[in-house]
Amino acid sequence: MTIEEIRHHSSFGYEAWRVLRIVGEFVEGFETLASIGPAVSIFGSARMSASDKWYQEAERCGRLLAQRGTAVITGGGPGVMEAANKGACEAGGISVGLNIALPMEQQPNPYQTHELTFNYFFCRKVMFVKYAKGFIIFPGGYGTFDEFFEALTLIQTFKIDPFPVVCVGTEFWNDLVKWMRRTLDEKFRTISPEDLDLFKLTDNVEEAVEIVQAHIAGEPVTAAGLPQFSGAEGEVSAEGTRVGVDKHQHKRPRDKRPKKPAD
Repeated sequence: MTIEEIRHHSSFGYEAWRVLRIVGEFVEGFETLASIGPAVSIFGSARMSASDKWYQEAERCGRLLAQRGTAVITGGGPGVMEAANKGACEAGGISVGLNIALPMEQQPNPYQTHELTFNYFFCRKVMFVKYAKGFIIFPGGYGTFDEFFEALTLIQTFKIDPFPVVCVGTEFWNDLVKWMRRTLDEKFRTISPEDLDLFKLTDNVEEAVEIVQAHIAGEPVTAAGLPQFSGAEGEVSAEGTRVGVDKHQHKRPRDKRPKKPAD
């Protein structure tokens, strides 16, 4: 039975066809990215022009990574994504664009040596994590924050091995971090104090690159206090996250601060 026959077969229906499209996106992504070697995913605003400081810094970041033999992965669009792809491509490196089909069509930038287009955000998001040895995140909007907090969640819950999450541009990030510390940690205690150590802030692109390169070289530069996994409990599933472990293993340290009195 052909794919077209399956699509129209009454016993499958539209939802089954959707599943096949999802599987197809995963297969194409896995086959395309499996051989790119160590890579870093770079995120940031699509709205920044070539004259913007952070466009230029992202371009330099992509170039520095490529010069060190590290592939660059972006969302494939304009702005910071284009800049990072451009820096990597013009330096002769691997420059991956994970494009997304949107109602208002995203125009893929021309600096991609490996180009993929996804219909499903969640398939695309898997690729950003599965093949990355770190995230470098420039100022951006909702999509940038989505990737930032997803990485922190996966690291915090042990679903992936800790990797560097480096946020570039302290003027942009400082107020968010202050709010996280004051509101999430100190006031409502919805995170632990050490959760604020799962990422780093810098204004220096060279420092960001060195942090991820040190991690690629095997140095524990991020979240060194978290448990290290080996054997069965360290088994990684096909999409790049760790399989479930016994509920009594590797519990996060309990927050031992005294409970705050009720208001």
